[in-house]
Amino acid sequence: MHPPLADTALDQLFRSARSLHAFTTDPVTDETLKALYDLLKWGPTAFNAQPARYLFLRSAEAKARLAPALMASNLKKSLAAPVTVIIAQDLDFPNHLPAQYPAFNAKPMYDADPALTEVTAFRNSTLQGAYLLLAARALGLSVGPMSGFDAAKLDAEFFPGGRVRSNFIANMGYGDLAKAPPRGPRLAFGEVAQIL
Repeated sequence: MHPPLADTALDQLFRSARSLHAFTTDPVTDETLKALYDLLKWGPTAFNAQPARYLFLRSAEAKARLAPALMASNLKKSLAAPVTVIIAQDLDFPNHLPAQYPAFNAKPMYDADPALTEVTAFRNSTLQGAYLLLAARALGLSVGPMSGFDAAKLDAEFFPGGRVRSNFIANMGYGDLAKAPPRGPRLAFGEVAQIL
């Protein structure tokens, strides 16, 4: 058993954290991005499938390739962000299952059911994207996740083979709170949850 995290950690991860779309000009280094992955990779997925794939776009050239797929409201903030990460799902994830989950041979189950493969890839890459958001916050970064993009255009540009598909994108950097609107409220426990 582990003791609960200190309030300062809980604040950083949840209570004081928020989605941000304005960042300082401080760069996000390769070392920080690798440390980010080294944290998020430990989050659980079904059969340890780990279907998420990540493209960290920092260069102007990479951002220019992304720009045609973005909704107009997301264009300026994504081009200005130090990093935009594409969180995608790899439909070939079952090929890694024998090594990643040797306790049970789940690969034939997915090989026989493409629909199960797709839903598993989507659900678990979404979980991994959430782990990325929390890992970024744990490392002092701010994140602004978005779904406002044309997935077909993005996938044609970055994943032309068709086996990897975009899930969502997120801008990332060191947040500029001076440019942030007030934080939105949250629904109360009784509005969203029941204890049976």
